[in-house]
Amino acid sequence: MRERLPEYLKRPIIDTEKTRTVRKILKANCLNTVCENARCPNKGECYAKNTATFLIMGNNCTRNCRYCNITCAKPEPLDPNEPKNIAKAVKDLGLKYAVITSVTRDDLPDGGAEHFAQCIKEIREICPDTKIEILTPDFRNKKDSLDIILDAHPDVFNHNIEATKEIFKTARPQGNYDDSLAVLKYIKENSDIITKSGLMIGLSETYEQIRQTMTDLHNVGCDILTIGQYIQPSKEHLPVAKYYKPEEYEILKTLASEVGIKHHQIGPLVRSSYNAAQLL
Repeated sequence: MRERLPEYLKRPIIDTEKTRTVRKILKANCLNTVCENARCPNKGECYAKNTATFLIMGNNCTRNCRYCNITCAKPEPLDPNEPKNIAKAVKDLGLKYAVITSVTRDDLPDGGAEHFAQCIKEIREICPDTKIEILTPDFRNKKDSLDIILDAHPDVFNHNIEATKEIFKTARPQGNYDDSLAVLKYIKENSDIITKSGLMIGLSETYEQIRQTMTDLHNVGCDILTIGQYIQPSKEHLPVAKYYKPEEYEILKTLASEVGIKHHQIGPLVRSSYNAAQLL
């Protein structure tokens, strides 16, 4: 039996003219969002602020991470119009800061790196003043794919570590903890792009393991860290081992500062793209 969700993790349903406008723009441009697909608890708040996190390359993922609500299935063909549609939605929404993420596409030779690059290019053509953050898969740590991202030069490169090393294989059986660190390190060592990563907590990790993950991220030059509570999407996903109390996040903020991570957003409902513009 699943433990009841604490009150401080519950969010009201927000349905206003603004949220309906955001949905209308997304639908008109045939776009997906991680807000909808991953059942983000902050969706209403973000839509009310006239923003969303775009999910590119389809709804189906080639990996089956045990915490994620996105479907693992045979992926759809890439939509060649998607980059232009993303750019049009960014313009229609009036975004000064756009966040783009994707499903993992291990079926593609470059993992979808060129598709990310095309999205960046199209946004810059019609919204040159908009800052762009991309939240990418690990591209299997292929340097050719990472070089495509470097050439596109987003303002922020985000790749989430998601779990501590001890829990990583349970949560992300098709991923690799050291590869995720190596991706962030490669971007940092070969560019001036701001790097960012996120960690979920509540999967039975210890404070010492969290500190070690923070240290590992700091050692590869990660500039920004986000930490938030894991919430089980369904009974088929990994169970929650612990709901951290609000005061415990203050301990984690102190840990991050002690490790040397100067820029962090840590709280119960923090997600990697939550208030991303303000954090930058």
